[in-house]
Amino acid sequence: MSDVPAEDPLVDDLAYAYEGVFSRASVAAAVAEARRLLEPRAAVRTYLPVLVARQAREQLMAAAQVEGRVAKVVPELLFVCVHNAGRSQMAAALAEHLSARRVHVRSAGSEPGTQVNPVVVTALRERGIELSAPYPKPLSDSVVRAADVIVTMGCGDACPIYPGKRYEDWDVADPAGRPLEEVRDIRDDLQGRVTTLLRDILDRP
Repeated sequence: MSDVPAEDPLVDDLAYAYEGVFSRASVAAAVAEARRLLEPRAAVRTYLPVLVARQAREQLMAAAQVEGRVAKVVPELLFVCVHNAGRSQMAAALAEHLSARRVHVRSAGSEPGTQVNPVVVTALRERGIELSAPYPKPLSDSVVRAADVIVTMGCGDACPIYPGKRYEDWDVADPAGRPLEEVRDIRDDLQGRVTTLLRDILDRP
């Protein structure tokens, strides 16, 4: 709590948004944790307040879902890779794009990097998918517990296992350091896998 000023506009905004769901102290703790995780890795300090707000909001929503404070209205998907800079970002963006909001998607990294691979951003833009201020997000227990389906890509045993969850491990090439032509192939591989996953999830009664 000492990391958060007594008058913090972000805490004020989130406390208002989650009034009746979380106390202001819980919101302040989420903001402090988001700042602790993101400040050391922030590549562009100008965007840090926006990224902290997004991270805190995601963690609060995940916690609210886990604790039954907010009802799930659609299936929750979580895509995890090591740095959350390539594969998991692409998979999440494709799933959101292709699902027409029939699922809610998160992504995270077991060892998050400092920025999303710009070639990945370009490859997605070619498909009409614009990543808005993307940033690598740390893997947290709450987002795993909130997910119905967890897809891992190259991060080994970093993701905790909980009963009742569906886990898949995809053998997908890492786009790091690869030219655009190869990243396009990885994107298309992921699109095929995401399409199959969505069809399976959304076609079930």
